[in-house]
Amino acid sequence: QVQLVESGGGLVQAGGSLRLSCAASGRTFSVNAMGWFRRTPGKEREFVGAISWSGGSTYYADSVKGRFTISRDNAKNTVYLQMNSLKPEDTAVYYCAANLYGISTAQSSYSNWGQGTQVTVSS
Repeated sequence: QVQLVESGGGLVQAGGSLRLSCAASGRTFSVNAMGWFRRTPGKEREFVGAISWSGGSTYYADSVKGRFTISRDNAKNTVYLQMNSLKPEDTAVYYCAANLYGISTAQSSYSNWGQGTQVTVSS
């Protein structure tokens, strides 16, 4: 099992920045990719982006491309989501998730999830 803990959420004004962290523990050697997802009230959880655990390849949803950046520090078993130029529509609970196979946009392919961290962007 892989345990994931997100942190770094909060309240920020539109145009501002936040960096989320996702610390992984447990069987991290089995992880091949990490993803970020978000959920807003009344909507289904959506894919934000993902990074391969070893190669550093990344993939982003069109809605965040150019504004969000995912990085990882393997020595710390931590993945980051740097969010710039935030918009009110980015307000959501953000989740990180572990994928044992590779980068994917499909939630069903992720086997372990964090508890989520709230990001609120005020206009």
